[in-house]
Amino acid sequence: MPAKPRLHSPEDDLAFMRSIVEGGGRPPMTLAVCYLAGGLLYGLQCLFHVGQAIGLIRWPDLANLVFVVGITVAFLSILTWAILRDRKDGGANRGPMASRTLNAAFSATGMANCAVIIVFGVGAMRDQDFAIWLYYAAIVFALQAAAWYMAWTLKRKGWMLATALGGWATAVALGLLVREPFWYLGVCTVALFVLFALPGWILFRDARAAPRGA
Repeated sequence: MPAKPRLHSPEDDLAFMRSIVEGGGRPPMTLAVCYLAGGLLYGLQCLFHVGQAIGLIRWPDLANLVFVVGITVAFLSILTWAILRDRKDGGANRGPMASRTLNAAFSATGMANCAVIIVFGVGAMRDQDFAIWLYYAAIVFALQAAAWYMAWTLKRKGWMLATALGGWATAVALGLLVREPFWYLGVCTVALFVLFALPGWILFRDARAAPRGA
């Protein structure tokens, strides 16, 4: 007699659905590089400005401009490399549902960040008040905190929750320190290394280590 087909229990179905949602998946290289390179490069730029504030760095204006522009050029170059690599590997549209959801969340956060930069940049120029521009960093960290909290609810990784809480605290601190340039730079420097570069390194490590199509 042919064997009777095995009936799936509700527990089997639940386990199957959970494997789809919580499956491994590798983070896209673009996301990893955005955080790692952005945190390191712009953290270095903030350190540079701290050095200027305490009188340790006294470069000519042209040299200062070249350094700041060089930071952005370096970041965009690295980001371009990461985007091209992701496309070559099949992009971020493959993998488990949770990974694709996170990719969408961080992409949406990036779009919101662009809007924030435009709004506060135009406002600062219109009102001739540089402090208005400084508020944009606080909003960026708040948006990042929201994205990382969503990541934690899906993945339940402790470092994601720590990053979300750190981003929230940084957003509040920066918002309160816009009239205190030295302390503002100090908080921003630490936050870029700890809340951008460090998570970026974790994502970069996972992006390189995870098998394709996992």
